[in-house]
Amino acid sequence: MERELTPSESLKLIETMIGQAKQSFQRNSFYFMLWGVLLIAAMAVNYLMAANGDPRGSYAWGVVGIIGGIASVVHGAREGKKQLVSSFMDRVMLWLWMGFVATLLISLFGGATAGHGVPVGSIIVLTGLPTFVTGQLLRFRPLIFGGILFWVLGAVAFFVDVQATALLYIIAMVFGYLVPGYLLKRQEDGLRTA
Repeated sequence: MERELTPSESLKLIETMIGQAKQSFQRNSFYFMLWGVLLIAAMAVNYLMAANGDPRGSYAWGVVGIIGGIASVVHGAREGKKQLVSSFMDRVMLWLWMGFVATLLISLFGGATAGHGVPVGSIIVLTGLPTFVTGQLLRFRPLIFGGILFWVLGAVAFFVDVQATALLYIIAMVFGYLVPGYLLKRQEDGLRTA
């Protein structure tokens, strides 16, 4: 039989839950801003080099993948040491994004190995899923709208030329990652001062 919590125990439980939510918020903006900047840079380099006839522009994706991967792992390890408890939501988000990365890498390497390549539209659409779900889990509308924007612009990307696809990709990253990341950072900073 469960006993009823006293008012002070209820307040302590609520404070603990709010503290865990604050910690979760405090780790997310970094990744959206980091990857937004890196992926926009990769697309810009790839596009500009391809426009000038240099096929090595695609190497930018590998370079930013390595840089972003290392920065994400280092940041995650540092944050993990600060955090005493891992919440259920933390684990869900970790596995969601790890599943996304695995699916993306399999798609990229599989398409390249088979000689098909991977349409940028597919990458944009795929990116919408974890962005949208993260927004829903955090109840953070800018990420929800960012996920929806990835889906819409990804769908459009299947029907336009390469130049327009590159522009759609950059727009998706700015408004799907950078803007929500910045707004999330502002919210995190507000939670820290509260």
